[in-house]
Amino acid sequence: MTRPSSIQQPGPAAAERIVVVPGRGRAFTMRLEAGVPLVEAVRRGFAAEGFAGGTVAMGGVRLEPFAYVMPALSKTGENAAFYSDTFAPAGTTVLDAGAMTFGRRDGNPFFHCHALWREADGKRSGGHILPDATVVAAEAIVPAYGFDGGIFEANPDPETNFKLFGPVPDARRDVDAPQTAFALRLRPNQDFAGALEHFCAQRGIRRARIHGGVGSTIGARLADGTVVENFATEVYLDGATVEAGPDGHVATLPAGLIDYKGVMASGTLVRGDNPVLMTFELVLAVEG
Repeated sequence: MTRPSSIQQPGPAAAERIVVVPGRGRAFTMRLEAGVPLVEAVRRGFAAEGFAGGTVAMGGVRLEPFAYVMPALSKTGENAAFYSDTFAPAGTTVLDAGAMTFGRRDGNPFFHCHALWREADGKRSGGHILPDATVVAAEAIVPAYGFDGGIFEANPDPETNFKLFGPVPDARRDVDAPQTAFALRLRPNQDFAGALEHFCAQRGIRRARIHGGVGSTIGARLADGTVVENFATEVYLDGATVEAGPDGHVATLPAGLIDYKGVMASGTLVRGDNPVLMTFELVLAVEG
């Protein structure tokens, strides 16, 4: 099997290939309370710092009960790919690593989170965590980044025929958010690294750190030679950067992923060979 370089989406492609909302942000350490639904625990964590949303790194978090879906092929043809049935493993699941984008859907707190984890029986798996069926099992302290001036909001997307998270402008809050940042959503069928490099080059950004990073790619090719051929692949970033060098901007994108057949991998995405499948949202914080 050869990975395709693009996937036909059901709707018309929007002219704007990167959705951008400028704002300001700040990194902080978030406490997740035990016994609280994960979506509410994260909401409280952002609210305690004066933010409505942002991103969270999810490694080490223990969850019970826990529910998730995996990427899957579309059964109806109404979408280029879809989700599996819901899985709800018994016992406590411990996240190895993952990323969350936190915002709102239908006026309520909501998140988009991809991760890899170990279930209570030792099984390793990964996928898309469901906000309405997952509870924090033990207090956790996690890195977070609050974004001010915009929020990620789920809205209908004609191109993919999904309701997708993307940044929209939001009222500025009276919070200490000193760092220039951009909330971004990348649309399908563009090289992930190349799109970020071009974005930074256009704006004269010499160095940026990516906070969060949740989305999907058309399979994956990693720097260690690993190739994930199956096109429906859910991905999270883990400490990505974009930096200008003598030959132009270079995006370094450490990631974890799982495809629709359950193949998991971790490593750095190869520049120029990892197109976006459905969407990819993140916060890009300017450091120079």
